[in-house]
Amino acid sequence: MTNDKGQRTNHWVRSRHFSARSAKALTTSMTISAMLLLLNLTSCVSIKFSEPEPPEASVSPSPSPVTASPVADFPVLSPSPPIQDILEQSWVIYRQQFIQEDGRVIDYEASDRSTSEGQAYAMLRAVLINDPTTFALTLEWAEDNLHRLTETGEPEDNLWVWLWGQDDEGNWGAIDRNFASDADIDAITALIWAYRRWDRPEYLELARIKLRDLWDYSTIAGPDGKRYLLPGPKQAFVPSPSTIYLNPSYLAPYAFRLFAQVDPERDWLSLIDSSYYVLENSSKVSAVGLPSDWIALDLQTNQFQSIPPQSKLKSVYSFDAYRVWWRIAWDAEWFQSTEALNYLETATQYLEDQWQSSSRLPARINLDGESLVKYDATSQYAMLYPAMRLINPAIAEQLLERKLLPQYNQGIWDDESAYYTQNLAWIALVSPDLVKNSQFFQSQQQFSRNAIRE
Repeated sequence: MTNDKGQRTNHWVRSRHFSARSAKALTTSMTISAMLLLLNLTSCVSIKFSEPEPPEASVSPSPSPVTASPVADFPVLSPSPPIQDILEQSWVIYRQQFIQEDGRVIDYEASDRSTSEGQAYAMLRAVLINDPTTFALTLEWAEDNLHRLTETGEPEDNLWVWLWGQDDEGNWGAIDRNFASDADIDAITALIWAYRRWDRPEYLELARIKLRDLWDYSTIAGPDGKRYLLPGPKQAFVPSPSTIYLNPSYLAPYAFRLFAQVDPERDWLSLIDSSYYVLENSSKVSAVGLPSDWIALDLQTNQFQSIPPQSKLKSVYSFDAYRVWWRIAWDAEWFQSTEALNYLETATQYLEDQWQSSSRLPARINLDGESLVKYDATSQYAMLYPAMRLINPAIAEQLLERKLLPQYNQGIWDDESAYYTQNLAWIALVSPDLVKNSQFFQSQQQFSRNAIRE
């Protein structure tokens, strides 16, 4: 039985209107023109998002998701629809099940909370599927509710607090003022793509503002001058002057190349070098060469080591680390990175061996290569899929046919409350041609010319 998100349990809240909404969405015919459009997819500053005009947003503590204004609804599909149909169908269902009318994305498996991660995933998916209305809604809700504030209530920067929900006294709002840099990276990536796709200059303006703060608050230089991406603010992830805590799944070389195109004032390309340095060397801490959810780096000795056992952060291969495969596969696909391919070929070897011997992968593996749980995870198979598509297409096809498609049913993977799985499975199935044909990325040779123009 597939069980996703480790310690998560199925939340009792499952929208009783879900089936009715799903049936309506799946049985409403879309126009030919809309179908063709979708099939062709391949210092604080106040910025207004005026076109398209989203509905008036209001922060609602209600845990029940409400349907956002749809771009298009889709017909009933066959039991095993093509990948493009799955992307279209599942986006409609996700939008109706997990995104409130005001743009708040809800994680039902974690006390109906919202996270910067969830808002950013929705933005990525909306721009990829060409849904500017939902993009504007999810962005605006995050901008209205997730800004980090000082003790006096003033904006501290333009990054987003990572957690919003209900506190111990029953009040709804931001309940942890730390930010998570992976969410800000994904949101900024989506903003740049949205600018290029829909010709919305205000999105590029906001992206540049956020890039400045991301660099200032979430990167740190070691004694040798090498600059690293921190998972969040320095006070949370620099436990001593000589030690930093890192999350390999936050490292996104493709995004740093994109950032370099629009923000030449900061050396984003240096983060590509340090990202592969962290990935390659931290994986050596594992006896089987796997990335960890969390890892410690001694800046004085340049030695990687596991996080102290008393910490809440754990050095195991688990639900965070899965995302390494997706992020590095995107760097290989979009930018033909030999570093990306070399890392994928090396770091996935243990998982390839396990798959070929048993056709199953445990959801959590310790540094010695021992399984920590008896269940597997759809999200792991999903994140491995784009990596295997590059380095072992036969295994990629097996993962798709045996683990991903069987878990998909009318817009949902696994379970209708499984927020994390919906996002990772969807992102994993995005075709390289979708992004290439949409010109979200540009070649290395275009960096200087377009940085000046943009």
